Amino acid sequence: MAKVKTSFFCQNCGAQSGKWIGRCPSCNEWNTYVEEVIQKLDNTPGIPQAANKRSTQPQLLSEISSSEEKRIVLADQELNRALGGGIVPGSLVLFGGEPGIGKSTLMLQLALQQTALKVLYVSGEESEQQIKMRAERIQKGSTGCYILTETSTQLIFQHIEKLQPNLLIIDSIQTLYTTSIESSPGSVSQIRECAAELLRFAKESGTPVFLIGHITKDGNLAGPKILEHMVDTVLQFEGDRNHVYRLLRSTKNRFGSTNELGIYEMLGSGLREVSNPSEVLISSRDENFSGIAISATLEGMRPILIEIQALVSTAAYGTPQRSSTGFDLRRLSMLLAVLEKRCGFKLGSKDVFLNIAGGLKVDDPAIDLGVVCAILSSNEDVPVDSKFCFAAEVGLSGELRPVTRIDQRISEAEKLGFDQIFISKYNQKGLDSSAYKIKIVALSKIEEVFEWLFG
Repeated sequence: MAKVKTSFFCQNCGAQSGKWIGRCPSCNEWNTYVEEVIQKLDNTPGIPQAANKRSTQPQLLSEISSSEEKRIVLADQELNRALGGGIVPGSLVLFGGEPGIGKSTLMLQLALQQTALKVLYVSGEESEQQIKMRAERIQKGSTGCYILTETSTQLIFQHIEKLQPNLLIIDSIQTLYTTSIESSPGSVSQIRECAAELLRFAKESGTPVFLIGHITKDGNLAGPKILEHMVDTVLQFEGDRNHVYRLLRSTKNRFGSTNELGIYEMLGSGLREVSNPSEVLISSRDENFSGIAISATLEGMRPILIEIQALVSTAAYGTPQRSSTGFDLRRLSMLLAVLEKRCGFKLGSKDVFLNIAGGLKVDDPAIDLGVVCAILSSNEDVPVDSKFCFAAEVGLSGELRPVTRIDQRISEAEKLGFDQIFISKYNQKGLDSSAYKIKIVALSKIEEVFEWLFG
């Protein structure tokens, strides 16, 4: 009888060691090493050879035709945007998110929408009846969606060989196991081996594969870090459970930009695509309130107008509070220091609270001017006109610095009916103001903005 070979793997990064150690030398995490059986069996069936449709012979780069790799345009336009214009044949996409955020709902909705493609939805977490109930709730007609409840990769590949699907969805990678590895499902070895088999299948057959992945309590994708290196695209599904909006971000994309953003609204009948997020992120109100300013930001190539809310009040205790939701707290402290040092506003003894409406997290420096105007509006208790928009970065000396793609920000503000947009005067180079109906106010310092708004 052959001796069972075991090794120790880090559950956080996937590093391997011959013995147990307390601290991982790769990721510096403590108590993450677990023992796993690594002996492979030789008589286990692998990926079906019939799925191999491509030549494995070496070819010159100049002889490889790129016309065959046309993207598959999905019915979900927000997902197309996050993928960079559609999914590339043979690509492996890892789709992660918190429990209950809507990962399975979005993937099942995608499978039901593809009437022109033969889609195989493999679930290791739900039964056929549970998936049927969810599909009826989504209420999407489908003629090419097949459901398979299986966790063994060998059996899954057998069904794939018979069915020959155009799109494969796995829910989830942590539930799969291969008999070539003698360890439990969800372990580092099983996740790595199952992902490697699916990657090999995707590249050989040209079939795009979606992998749904769990995340840890820290917000990172569960499993070894090598899993994110293996796949072509990593999509992160985010959102606050107290809000109905869900954000789809691309954190890695070999075939497109990683700055794109897709926005959905969670409804009882599934996830609805939000084609114009500016209208839903700006709250409608009958009268103007102090402490509110509208700023133009960019998420990838998409311009979005967001509502910034600020509250400045006298500190009830000795130490003033600084709180920020959706905005970098350190940058907020920097802007407050600029207002106090350069502009003379005494905010050091006051509480300052800042919120980005809609549950968004924005790191675009172009909203600095909007943040400053919202803070000054709350401090003076004078509302900013609801038809004013702001797009400029604030420097440490109080100057307004230019921002990128100002023409797209101005066009978005004009489309939504704003009367004036405040920008840096250094953004005027190459900008044709006569081409816009909206009034463009170009200023150079925060003091000029304060005089313009509040006199």
